[in-house]
Amino acid sequence: MHPLLAADPSAIGGNRLLRRLGSGGMGTVYLGRSPAGTLVAVKVIRADRAADPSFRTRFRREAQAAGRLTGRWVVPVVAADPEAREPWLATPFVPGPALSEAVGGYGPLPAGTVRTLGARLAEALEQVHAAGLIHRDVKPGNVLLAADGPRLIDFGIARATGATTLTAVDTIVGTPGYLAPELAQGAGPEPGPPSDVFSLGCVLAYAATGLGPFGGGHPAAVVFRTVHEEPALQGLPGELLGPVTACLAKDPAARPTLPHLRALLTDPRRGAPGATGHPSGAEPGQWLPAPLLRLIAERSTRALDLPAPEPTRLDAPSPRRPLTRRRLLAAGGALVVTGAPIAWYATRDRTGGATPPAGGLRTHTLALQADLSGPGKDTGQAHERGMRLAVDGHNARRDAPFRLALRVGDDAGDPQRAARTAAELIADPTVVALTGPTWSAAVPAVAAACLAADLTQLLVSVNGPEMYQTQWRTMCVTRPVDDQLGSAIVYYLSQLRPSHRTGVVEDAGAQEPAWRLTRVLEQSPPAQGTVSVHRMPAGGSDFAAAAGALTGAGAQAAVFAGTSPERAGLFARALAEAGFQGPRLGIQQAMEPAFLSTAGPAADGWIFSSLFTDPAAVPDAAGFTAAYRAAHGTAPARWATEAYDAVGLLVAALTGLEGEGRDRAGLSRRVFRTTHQGLAKPLAFDGDTHALAGNRSAHLYRVESGAYRYLGLYPDVRSVP
Repeated sequence: MHPLLAADPSAIGGNRLLRRLGSGGMGTVYLGRSPAGTLVAVKVIRADRAADPSFRTRFRREAQAAGRLTGRWVVPVVAADPEAREPWLATPFVPGPALSEAVGGYGPLPAGTVRTLGARLAEALEQVHAAGLIHRDVKPGNVLLAADGPRLIDFGIARATGATTLTAVDTIVGTPGYLAPELAQGAGPEPGPPSDVFSLGCVLAYAATGLGPFGGGHPAAVVFRTVHEEPALQGLPGELLGPVTACLAKDPAARPTLPHLRALLTDPRRGAPGATGHPSGAEPGQWLPAPLLRLIAERSTRALDLPAPEPTRLDAPSPRRPLTRRRLLAAGGALVVTGAPIAWYATRDRTGGATPPAGGLRTHTLALQADLSGPGKDTGQAHERGMRLAVDGHNARRDAPFRLALRVGDDAGDPQRAARTAAELIADPTVVALTGPTWSAAVPAVAAACLAADLTQLLVSVNGPEMYQTQWRTMCVTRPVDDQLGSAIVYYLSQLRPSHRTGVVEDAGAQEPAWRLTRVLEQSPPAQGTVSVHRMPAGGSDFAAAAGALTGAGAQAAVFAGTSPERAGLFARALAEAGFQGPRLGIQQAMEPAFLSTAGPAADGWIFSSLFTDPAAVPDAAGFTAAYRAAHGTAPARWATEAYDAVGLLVAALTGLEGEGRDRAGLSRRVFRTTHQGLAKPLAFDGDTHALAGNRSAHLYRVESGAYRYLGLYPDVRSVP
């Protein structure tokens, strides 16, 4: 669970929203409290998805179909509104982790647990099929683990047997790696119960080994192996080999029926699932290992204790805004600091060397894994430079309670090298925390290795994997989520340059932050007005038509939801040629020199939201900026300040561990209970979810005279030229 964002609604269909449970390309799932007081999971579909009539028809069918299910191991729909602008449905809340989270965070499940899991999911699918439905997306992410058994969820692509397909011809619907070969070919026979049996076999293999039976990599490669190659079942316990192999037969007719599969998974000696007795680590009568049961109990307690949050949507300008608890905490976050700020520049000697602290102090090593020589070397080098300045600053303090060392590993942006680099850094017993990696694709593997080693991992410039769906107990993400980019734009167009008609041009070929920006604006229209979305096809270049559509619709502000600086520049020129005079805004991914050169004079006046600061414009960072210039002959690079602040957070956490043991285990617990006033933003975390707290995390820039001028943290910006 993660806190609501400023752009989230406060209630949907009478359900008061409490937390975020997940977010993805289709929409967002919230934890809510129903009018009757029960906890529900509310799934809200993005408005642009719902604009497709065929999708809305399928969603309506999903709600109706799932509402007919009553089995113990399925999660039914209890309320829905398929006709809403953003269609939604509500299901009972299950406080357990998804199977993907449980295996990813705690390792493969014992054989006895997997047998129980398989037997109960087979029972759930029997009930699904008895209702005339085929699930078609049985996968680890759609299986929740509860204290009394698993729950099968998400019938988003389930359809009645014999119903006309709503997907295009030859389109694969499902998840590669868990998709039956007859469906993976796209033009195979009508899906039926054997297709779900195949998927269930893949799920059981994953649960027992931590790996899918057809490997990973590019989806097309996984689909090819599913259709043409035998499953890889190395490491599968012997008692599961027979049932799983039978499920994974290429011929649908050769797979066991669900009643037969239940029999295969049932201990003939005991008449109940679990051939080898109690799962390892479980008490008698329990089906899950003890660590997972503790996790479920903790989440249940947190969910029951959640208070109703303050309203979340940004309001239009008001001369008197009440000081709510949420705003008070956000404003006060900057005043709460654990440990002294790092001010190394004040304690350097005149020769430039660090003054050593008193002898006899223990040294703790901070590790950095970064791309220092590959395609992302600029970001990696910014991390290293910022962290080295912070480490030097700490060691220069005469009152430092310990010394710091920095060990750096260059993974060059290569996946195989990244795995080796992480292993080497983690194997160093003096390393108490690891910052990085600095590129997204390497994060999951490094995160898993850090979790296994109980090593605190800090992410500074990239998001964590499955940011809203998976809790990585040792991962501390100091980078705000991309939705904060949209919150800053909503603030600007609500408080500074109110726009009651906002036009958005969404670049269809752009990366994920683009559609997230569109979603934020649609969910929370600036100045409580309207938002129109105009989508540029992938590779399309008719920006003049997009600019004309915005001006024709009477848009008062234009937002480019895209990540290409060149394409943003072309759009800026098209707006200028169309005579558009209103505010023009974009996000940090397009905020590059290429935007300025492409747009030319049309760039002036553009506003960009970003997740990094410009320390040269922050008075409190003057010393850091001067030191960086002295060391490297240039202004601080992007993310260098945030990397510097990450060391400050670790210093504050280690300082607070006096008497508790300054080791890996102590730091991984303490870091989320630590607050630190960084140069870029305050760092504090939600005690339950470990998510970055507060709204003082996104920044605004304005293009002036062909350069990006820093305006400040967006809640602090009160006026613009």
